[in-house]
Amino acid sequence: MTSVPPSRIATNHAGSSRLGRASFSALAAESALAQALPGFHPRPAQQRLAVAVADAFEGRQLLLAEAGTGTGKTFAYLVPALLSGMKTIISTGTRALQDQLYQRDLPRVRDALGVGLKSALLKGRANYLCRYRMEQAKGESRFQSREQVSQFQRIVAWSGRTHSGDLAEMDSLPEDSPLLPMVTSTTDNCLGTDCPFWGDCFVVQARQRAQAADVVVVNHHLLLADLALKQEGFGEILPGAQAFVIDEAHQLPELAAQFFGEGIGARPLVELARDAIGECKDVPGALAAVQAPAQALEVATRALRAAMDNLPVRGTAWRALDEVDVEPALGMLLDALVHLQAALDPLRQAAPGLDACHVRAHGHALRLRRWLGDGGERGSGSVPVPGTEPEPLSRLSVHWYELTPRGFRLQRTPLDVSAPLRTHREQSNAAWVFTSATLAVEGRFHHMAQRLGIEQAQELIEPSPFDWDRQTLCYLPTHLPEPAMRDYGQAMLAAVRPVLQASAGRAFLLFASHRALREAAEALKDAPWPLFVQGSEPRHVLLQRFRESGNGVLLGTASFREGVDVAGDALSVVVIDKLPFAAPDDPVFEARLDAIRRAGGNPFRDEQLPQAVIALKQGAGRLIRTETDRGVLVLCDPRLTQKSYGRVFLESLPPLPITRALADIQAFFATPPQA
Repeated sequence: MTSVPPSRIATNHAGSSRLGRASFSALAAESALAQALPGFHPRPAQQRLAVAVADAFEGRQLLLAEAGTGTGKTFAYLVPALLSGMKTIISTGTRALQDQLYQRDLPRVRDALGVGLKSALLKGRANYLCRYRMEQAKGESRFQSREQVSQFQRIVAWSGRTHSGDLAEMDSLPEDSPLLPMVTSTTDNCLGTDCPFWGDCFVVQARQRAQAADVVVVNHHLLLADLALKQEGFGEILPGAQAFVIDEAHQLPELAAQFFGEGIGARPLVELARDAIGECKDVPGALAAVQAPAQALEVATRALRAAMDNLPVRGTAWRALDEVDVEPALGMLLDALVHLQAALDPLRQAAPGLDACHVRAHGHALRLRRWLGDGGERGSGSVPVPGTEPEPLSRLSVHWYELTPRGFRLQRTPLDVSAPLRTHREQSNAAWVFTSATLAVEGRFHHMAQRLGIEQAQELIEPSPFDWDRQTLCYLPTHLPEPAMRDYGQAMLAAVRPVLQASAGRAFLLFASHRALREAAEALKDAPWPLFVQGSEPRHVLLQRFRESGNGVLLGTASFREGVDVAGDALSVVVIDKLPFAAPDDPVFEARLDAIRRAGGNPFRDEQLPQAVIALKQGAGRLIRTETDRGVLVLCDPRLTQKSYGRVFLESLPPLPITRALADIQAFFATPPQA
């Protein structure tokens, strides 16, 4: 690709677009926004970012903008979006951030600006109640406990009151509830216009509201479903947008790889078998034809999972197919899908549900054949074997599997999604703003731009406005062994304990592996601070209990690097045990590295290092969330000072003062904060 030009956008609003000047003024000290929102104060970095976003909107341009914590980037893109009057899609990294943006931030800014634009919240179909699926579930006996029966009854009662059908309204329904597949639809099992509840469909209603709105808040999963033309039976999901704002944009390439690939999993297969039987109840004679092949599909699915028991948790397709007991089980599963499809074929006209099951069986069989053929033969489109000519990264994909305690997933993932992302972006003729607190490595956007298929863009880096010299210290402990050594975990905890004593707890400890987390949990179980361990409770419950404890120590892994916002004294230390290089057992990452190497690139420099830098920046970003926070970042990995690439990590972080002396940490916490 052509490198993104190194020039930066002008740092003042002089000479900017009309919208840029209006956005700058809207975030000034005497603005309506300042008067309407208690505690609002102008931030020059926020104003500069707003101008850059506005100019991108007006010129239908592409903007890459890194905005450090405390910049106020949400208001910086909401203001020009609302003042522009353009049809704008705002995409966030998670549903939690999506809800916060739509329910809190957007209404506050819109009301303060006094603009009458319509807004809408749109999620993927798995978030909305499906009336048809709920009615089907009423006549089945799939409930495994009285609690499930009680929860289902609460869903039925709520279905008569809800206006949106958004299951997030039900606080008592866990995100991983086994009831969710029974009361929501998927692309495969949706009946579309043949559904008897089509006129009351919550998904249809939500999309109609989105089509009529000026500003639509979505999440990356839904945005990518649209970009990947996974039309979910409804055609284009997000038509006519003039501007896109992608918040938490660093997450987009990895998520895009999922959407531009395809997969087949144990749960959808079992659901197909059970749905096929359930759809027979109103069709005379159908059960006699469908029951046996449907049950055979469920048996074949379980048999394949059992056959994969001795495999690693994840691996490539050829590794699975080299196991002598796995290939027959895969063949048995394919036969079961073909037989179910044949049994459903003469019944397709009898009921829309049976027709949909026939389509699902056919689709699963096609995907399984492709996974078996390309993965097993290592044919065109899969990662090449040594000795063959390297293909362009954009044409390569990896066929792999992943096991869960009771299920499996067979997946094909492209190694490079830059081309389809670029194509869809260019076809949109819209403005695109990609923003995050972590997009750049050493002050350059090259890595992320390459992953996103961006060849030329405006760029802006706004560092965090916090007073790092006063608010923080970065501690690099001395005399730690190499991270690969067996005693590293014990030595790391020994170095961290005095820091926790100085801070009186109030810490996040982020680990590179679940094994290291478990060892730390055992070692710290008798420590004088309340201990909170990832996996012991739902994430939101764990975080709330940590906040309320006031002096707790929370142990987490990679998923706690992002989306965790604990302001104030409850969090004063963030410890990162090792540099967050991606796990070597990730088949997609391993295949990307191999393809880069075969194409003449440097896998470490081009992929491993920049990905790890961005991940470290995310973890470090948990520490300081407001202007009054104080804290210590502890980076334990000795490679930061012993390896030449350690400088890249340190120079990509905010300008924290660095010390190697424990006495400095003790003095930091012994000294009261300055007024």
